[in-house]
Amino acid sequence: MERINAEHAPKPVGAYPHARRVGDLLFLSGIGPRDPKTDGVPGLELSPTGNYIHFDFEAQCHSVFQNVRLVLEACGARWEQLVDVTVFLTDMERDFHTYNRIYAEYFKENQPCRTTVGIDALPTPIAIELKCIAWLGSPTPPST
Repeated sequence: MERINAEHAPKPVGAYPHARRVGDLLFLSGIGPRDPKTDGVPGLELSPTGNYIHFDFEAQCHSVFQNVRLVLEACGARWEQLVDVTVFLTDMERDFHTYNRIYAEYFKENQPCRTTVGIDALPTPIAIELKCIAWLGSPTPPST
């Protein structure tokens, strides 16, 4: 089992790697929308007391998909190799329709299995996190 840390992706918020490869499968740890350079959350501005000043869920969606792509690339994988995506949303009622629309933009060609789960909170002030599995094996040649 190979542990992989992606140099250009946001740092993990705990003691875990970005991904682990086991045979032809690549398991990504939960990935959020934090900016890899600033560690800030795109579309989120908090007051000194922690209250929301500005919240842009759409910006978080685009950022989390970009971060997944960064980890995949660091592992030598491609977006099209994703086979399973689990999505955690902190406010299903408010955010699901926006997330579903943006998800469809990113997964026009490749449509992995997907599970979306509504949860109470994530460990940092983010509204979305993805947990992904990619298949790294060779594609089966078409039958003739």
